[in-house]
Amino acid sequence: MINKNLVLKRENNKPIVWDAFFNNNNNKKPLVIFCHGYKGFKDWGAWDLVAEAFMKANVFFVKFNFSHNGGTVDQPIDFPDLEAFAENNYSKELDDLDDIITFLTSEENEFLDQIDINNISVIGHSRGGGISILKTNEDQRIKKLITWASVSSFGKRTSTTGNLEQWKKDGVKYVLNGRTNQKMPHNFQFYLDFKANEQRLNIENAEKNITVPHLIIHAKDDPSVLYQEAINLNNWNPKSELLTIDNSNHVFDAKHPWKEKDMPDNLEKVVNKTIAFIKR
Repeated sequence: MINKNLVLKRENNKPIVWDAFFNNNNNKKPLVIFCHGYKGFKDWGAWDLVAEAFMKANVFFVKFNFSHNGGTVDQPIDFPDLEAFAENNYSKELDDLDDIITFLTSEENEFLDQIDINNISVIGHSRGGGISILKTNEDQRIKKLITWASVSSFGKRTSTTGNLEQWKKDGVKYVLNGRTNQKMPHNFQFYLDFKANEQRLNIENAEKNITVPHLIIHAKDDPSVLYQEAINLNNWNPKSELLTIDNSNHVFDAKHPWKEKDMPDNLEKVVNKTIAFIKR
């Protein structure tokens, strides 16, 4: 079964749009939750093909849009709501992930009988990898962690990017989205939230504390998040496993839109290794 654009409504919070991919049978399946990255969304590129591969492996696969990623319930692809994007921050993304786990493992989830709530894995891509690491450290419900092209520090992406004084003075700064040509706004609250929660948002500390299995997958030639970040994570957590992908990029050779029937070879390799890790 493929269920697209389901909506998790929340009191006093923006809704979360999510997809479920699973075989509708009597088996309780491992639950895998996928977290997209910065300027990302659940329907980007080949992510649907990724979800179908997990479904074929008899996994209950969920991907979702972070509530302030710039998408809406009616238009979950790309970024029609730049006001929401401007108000996003790491704390909100951690709260979103917590709410989706809590919902999926609750009686409110109509598919609960399909899920083994004691077998939950989280996959995070890029910035979503950092969120997944932090959440895994905080949440005993997560039994396995897989990061794809993950960042190893949030501090280097907030406190040292651009002119802080100018950002504070203007209240907002903009990042160009090369694909959509949108000027993506970041309100200064993003930096203030990071500073207020700096300890909680320390990926190095979280990685050193993680006790569940962690599979780190990273392309050697990733131009967006350097391979050194994968080495950092692996060094901080000697029990983690590092899988290096040669001759690939930040999204393992996928792109948006993806119109092929099959995943690119490197992404397929990443998916197969991830499924084997989860099934182990």
